[in-house]
Amino acid sequence: MEGTSFSRRQVLVGGLVGLGALVADSSLGRLRRGAFASEACPPGAGGPGWASPLEAMKAPREQFLYTAGHYSGTGVDLPDFLGVVDVQTGSDTYGQIIHRTSLPYVGDELHHFGWQTCSSSNGTCGMERRYLILPGFRSSRVHILDVKSDPRHPQISKVIEPKEIIKKTGYSRPHTVHCLPGGIVLISMMGDADGNAGGGLAVLDANTFDVLGRWEKEKGPQTLSYDFWYQPRHNVMVTSEFAAPNTYENGFNLDDVKAGKYGQRLHVWDLKKGSHLQSIDFGGDGLVTLEIRGLHDPAKAGGYVAAALSSSVWYWRPQGGAWAADKVIQVDPIELKGWPFPVPGLITDQVISLDDRYMYLSNWLHGDLRQYDISDPANPKLKGQLWLGGVLREYKHPNGRKLGGGPQMLQLSLDGRRLYVTNGLQSQWDNQFYPGLEGWMLKVDIAEDGAMRLDPNFYVDFGKARSHETRLPNGDPTSEIWA
Repeated sequence: MEGTSFSRRQVLVGGLVGLGALVADSSLGRLRRGAFASEACPPGAGGPGWASPLEAMKAPREQFLYTAGHYSGTGVDLPDFLGVVDVQTGSDTYGQIIHRTSLPYVGDELHHFGWQTCSSSNGTCGMERRYLILPGFRSSRVHILDVKSDPRHPQISKVIEPKEIIKKTGYSRPHTVHCLPGGIVLISMMGDADGNAGGGLAVLDANTFDVLGRWEKEKGPQTLSYDFWYQPRHNVMVTSEFAAPNTYENGFNLDDVKAGKYGQRLHVWDLKKGSHLQSIDFGGDGLVTLEIRGLHDPAKAGGYVAAALSSSVWYWRPQGGAWAADKVIQVDPIELKGWPFPVPGLITDQVISLDDRYMYLSNWLHGDLRQYDISDPANPKLKGQLWLGGVLREYKHPNGRKLGGGPQMLQLSLDGRRLYVTNGLQSQWDNQFYPGLEGWMLKVDIAEDGAMRLDPNFYVDFGKARSHETRLPNGDPTSEIWA
């Protein structure tokens, strides 16, 4: 099944220059008017999110977090859940899961999730941050949770079944969720209807959550999918490559890398047209391109993508009317007895502070969390390092608990002073590299001068569940994009 794509015309929403909302004209039918009924707010009237990254840094401190927990691959026959974690200093339940919203079915494997609207629509009246969109990475089911009515007790508002997504897009295995201006949500899809290569981007209506079809109008050579980031002022979107679901879902096999089944390219797209512009091939130095992060200052074009297996980070940027990428960080592999090959760092996540001063990255296998000064984006400088598990040696939390697994998903507070770390990657990979892994969340405090310190009083125990992505109630550095 090819799915449905749709033609576009540009409309200006909330005075956002350079990014048109996408309006359906073809067999998909017209988008519901409600998605575009919002208008520019009077000065100071607001709209979702924050007017700028620096304004967001002044936001009140978070008191709780939303974190995905899943039981896939654990042998526990329970549904996944969205955990609400207390992070209010001095609270009797500090560092504990104070509520769990369980999903209706078993086996979804919650992974990444995001908002239905965010700072990219700031200043647009009629839009408010109300819903979290939680895809099942394995089930292809998408859950819509209301976190506005009772923020500490999210409620399921809607479930989009896989058959609807597949029927309207031809895609399966949803991953990254980003809110865009104009009342739409994009979700990266890892595979085709049967779990083979051929994934892309699916579009949801941000008001009704109807599945609207495919985002891409011209896919070019792109077949593998994973993460994406967009920069409206520069009319660009970039996407990365992991592998087809049928390749990675049963665990890691080095022969699949040798057979070229894992990605090594970054794809560049025209954001307005939804058309493929360019592929940047990293070769053997850029195997398994995963997380993409853009610089937050909307006037700046570019950002970083991590190649997990090669343990390298690449700085992507405009150059001479096109786009280029340079390797700016390399984590060298380490020989370890019992391993058939040198152990890579396996960079699985990175996050950039809202002032574009620091980038933090996690080496899931080596076990270290790194902090880089990116004041000069083309020349990151290693500034700090903490060891939080890994396969190289055993590490313990100050409370005496062994840190099973390694640092994986990262989330940073809006002011850049608190970094939250979880340890689950993907169910079969967890079992393969860290048998018996149990989920945790840690908190790293960051001083004004950037010095990092593990909070000895914060350890969130997820038990048999695997912990994954975290969201802050008012947005965070991996959800907010400014137009």
